[in-house]
Amino acid sequence: MDTRDRQKRMRKASPVAPVGMAMPSWPQRVSFCVPGMVADGNGGCVSALCAARTHPLVDQASNEKLAKYERMVQERFDDIVPTLKRISALQHETDFETRAQQIARERLGFELPAAVLADAWVTTLDMRRLYGTSVLRTFLELARETCTQTCDSDAEVEAMTRFFIECGFHEVDVSACADGRLKGLLQYILRLPQQAVPRHKSYAGTLFDVELNVKQWAETELHRFREGLPTLPDSGTRYLKIAVYHFSSSDPLHEGCAAHGSNDREAAQAALDRLHAFSTAIENGFCCGASVATLLIGVDTDNDAIRVHIPDALGDMSLDCYVDNIALYQATAECAQSDALWRLGATVEEAAQQHGRSTPETGMRRLIERLLTHNLSQIDYVCTNHQGRYADIGHAERFISIGDGFDKVHLRNLAYIGHMHTVEEGAADLDVGIKIFTRLNVARGLPVPIAIHYRYDGQVPGSRGRTVTRCRRVKAAIEARYPDLMRAGWLVCGMTVQAKKPGSELETVADNDMDRHGH
Repeated sequence: MDTRDRQKRMRKASPVAPVGMAMPSWPQRVSFCVPGMVADGNGGCVSALCAARTHPLVDQASNEKLAKYERMVQERFDDIVPTLKRISALQHETDFETRAQQIARERLGFELPAAVLADAWVTTLDMRRLYGTSVLRTFLELARETCTQTCDSDAEVEAMTRFFIECGFHEVDVSACADGRLKGLLQYILRLPQQAVPRHKSYAGTLFDVELNVKQWAETELHRFREGLPTLPDSGTRYLKIAVYHFSSSDPLHEGCAAHGSNDREAAQAALDRLHAFSTAIENGFCCGASVATLLIGVDTDNDAIRVHIPDALGDMSLDCYVDNIALYQATAECAQSDALWRLGATVEEAAQQHGRSTPETGMRRLIERLLTHNLSQIDYVCTNHQGRYADIGHAERFISIGDGFDKVHLRNLAYIGHMHTVEEGAADLDVGIKIFTRLNVARGLPVPIAIHYRYDGQVPGSRGRTVTRCRRVKAAIEARYPDLMRAGWLVCGMTVQAKKPGSELETVADNDMDRHGH
C-alpha cells in the first residue's frame, strides 16, 4: 500500500477533522464509540461485544495483570460490609469478642479494635468505628503486601527514565486533580512506571501550588549542578511539568470536576493557567535562560481516554488544539499494526495543522505519541473489563488520603487525595473531600475514613519525630474543623508515616507516644 492509499484509508476515521473542516467548538462534544460498541444515548458507549476485540497496539499482558490486581483490591474492600454485618448479628452472644475476632481474621485478614468489641455489652457495637478502621486497615494491609502484581521492574523504570531523557526531559512532574477517579493515573491511564515519575501529587481542581513547584524545580536543578544527576547541566534537557484535569463525556454537567462546578473548559483553563504561572515564575526568577516544558492532558473519567493538548514549537498550548484518544482508538482499531502506528505518528501533526499552529519539538512529539499509545491499552482495558464505560462514572472512593500520599495501591476511585502540610493550607481540598463523602458515606449511615500519611527523611536527625507530630497536629485540626461530624462519630482517622526511601515500610502512628513501627 503506497502513501496516498494509506492516507486515503486512514482519513476515513481520523481522530482530527479533515483539512478545511472545523473542529467542534468547546463545550460541544462528539461521542465516539469504538468498533463493537453502540451509543447509550448519554454520550457514552456500552456493549458486551467490545470485550471480544483487541486493538493492534494494546499490551494485552499488562491489561490482564492490571485486571487481576483490580479484582483483588475491590474484593478486599467489598468484603468489609458483609463481614461487619455478620459480626453485628453476634454482639449479644456470650463469646462475642472471641468469635468476632475469629471472623475478622478469616474474612478480612486482621483483628478489629479490641476496645470497641469489649464495650459492645454496655451500649451497642460502634459499627461506624469498626467500618472506618476496617477500611483504613484493609488499605494498610494491601500497601504492606508484596506488590508482585503491579510493581515495575528496575528495567522498566530505567527504560522509561532513559526515554524521557532522550525526549529532552530530565524530570517529569505530574499534578492531577484530587478526584479519586484519577487515583490510577500513572499505573492505569498513562501506564508510566511510578518510580520514573517521582514527583506526582494531586490537588482539587488541579490547582497545584506554584511556589512549591518552583522550589522542587530548584531542588532538581541543584542536584544536576552538584551531582550531574539525572543529567549534566549542559545536556540541553529540561524539567517537564504535566497538569491533568478531567471531565465526564456522558454526564458533563454533573460528573466533571467538582472544584470547577463540572465546567470542562474552566477546569482545563485553570490547569493551563497554573502551568503558565509555573513556567513564567521559572523564567522570571532565574537567569541564564532558565525554562521548563509544560503539557496539558484531560481525562474522560467515564472510560479513561485521554485528551492531549498539543504544544506548538515554542511550547504554547491551546484548549482547542488536542488529540482525542478515543477517536484515535476508533480510527486504528481495525488496522494492521503497521497502519495503526502510521496513523499514530501522523495525528499530532494533523491536530496542529487543523488549528494553524506549528508542530511541537521532536522530543515532545515523541512523548505525546508514547502517552497516546499507552492510553490505547487502557481504553481497551475498560472495554474488556467494564463494557467500555465504568458503571460508577461518579465518585465512589473508599477513603480520603491526606498528606504526602501513598506510593502503593493505585486504583480508580480508591481514595480522594488532598496533599497538604497543614489543614489551613489545604482547607479547600479537604472541604471538597468531606462534601463528596457526606454524600457517599454519611448519607448511608457510614463514617468518613481519613488516612493521614506523611514521609520523613531518614538522613535528617529528628525527622521522623517531627513527622509523627505533624500527623497528630493535622488529625487534631481535621477534627476541630468538622466538630459536628466528629461528635457524632462520622470521622475515623488513621495515621501513618514512612521514610522517603522507595519501598520503605508504612509505620502506624497512635494518638499518643506509643506509636508502632510497622505493626
